[in-house]
Amino acid sequence: MHEFAIATSLVETLLELAKKQSSPKVIEVQLKIGKLRVLSQEQLRFSYEILSKGTLLEGSRLTIEETPGIARCPNCNYAQELETSDLSFHFGLPRMNCPKCASDLNLEGGDECLITKVRMVIPSEPGSVVDVDDKA
Repeated sequence: MHEFAIATSLVETLLELAKKQSSPKVIEVQLKIGKLRVLSQEQLRFSYEILSKGTLLEGSRLTIEETPGIARCPNCNYAQELETSDLSFHFGLPRMNCPKCASDLNLEGGDECLITKVRMVIPSEPGSVVDVDDKA
């Protein structure tokens, strides 16, 4: 269950970010996760909820945007979205050749796991909520 390990890292990162901003409360966290990560959103949300209990993250909304993996040919610019029904993607991508020109295909996206935005309360301005873009 690597979702729990990812949620643990996420919670640690968010607590550190909130501490840097002197925030007493995180309201929302937005993630971008590639389909090729083969993560269960349900398990990730469940793990996040458990790990955030009793912290300033408790009750925050976790929004997840899933992004596709694209295989693109650098030679002829052929592009195809990669499907993840084959769980072997979880262990690494096989070498892929372009069906049009036989060149090696490059992966464009689909393997990311990023915090894209965090909404939190900032005490220096009572009642204010700010968005913190985090590329960590």
